[in-house]
Amino acid sequence: MSEDLIEVIEDGIATVTMNRPEARNAFTAEMMAGLSESFTRLAADSSVRVVVLTGAGDAFCAGGDVKSFAANAGANVNLDERMQDLRSRVEVSRLLHEMPKPTLAVIPGPAAGAGFSLAMACDMRIAADTAKLTTAFSKVGLSGDFGGSYFLTKLLGASKARELYFSADVVLGKDAAAMGMVNKSVPAEELPVAAAAMAKQLASLPTVAIGYMKKNLNVALEGSLSDVLDWESNNMVRAFETEDHQSAAKAFVEKRAPVFNGR
Repeated sequence: MSEDLIEVIEDGIATVTMNRPEARNAFTAEMMAGLSESFTRLAADSSVRVVVLTGAGDAFCAGGDVKSFAANAGANVNLDERMQDLRSRVEVSRLLHEMPKPTLAVIPGPAAGAGFSLAMACDMRIAADTAKLTTAFSKVGLSGDFGGSYFLTKLLGASKARELYFSADVVLGKDAAAMGMVNKSVPAEELPVAAAAMAKQLASLPTVAIGYMKKNLNVALEGSLSDVLDWESNNMVRAFETEDHQSAAKAFVEKRAPVFNGR
């Protein structure tokens, strides 16, 4: 794994930390490759029940390295090759969105540009109330990538997403929570404890059923009612066969709280 990433797995919680605090965790090519490798592997690891994405220091991720953009401006490059290269990198957002387990972005500070998009790609987000979130792209004459335009439109609706993309206004964590951009905001000093509690709660859920549920909800974003009914029926029948359901049904009959093992 890239030195720009730190991965820790403990008690079913995989925490992936973007680790360039001196650059507000701005992306490098190595970091992007590392994130793709990590998310692909963690998605397939049955011992992992939730994936947490965060940044080292006081930032989440400042997105692309604008200094490198400036240095490469005007360079003689093949546009098709660049497009294909970027398209392969942005698959990391799809991995977060589609992996069959919950994903949580923990946002201690700035989340901008592609970093903002990655946070939006996660299932849930918790932010420090002072964290600054911004699409940022229009400030540097760019149009946006890593799926942010898709995720923000789904979260906030077309009109608000357009406003935030066009203006690149900065939204504080507390305001992001009020508008539904993040699920929760807390004072910065409380973020580590609150984020750990949220991750622990997600890890305690019936992991297989949550994966099926996530598929249903993703289909609901684009599919018809008939599509959703098909997927719900398919996944419900499969969920009936899980160990988690069977033990939970027994716990219900015995009037005790269920304990899910992710199987």
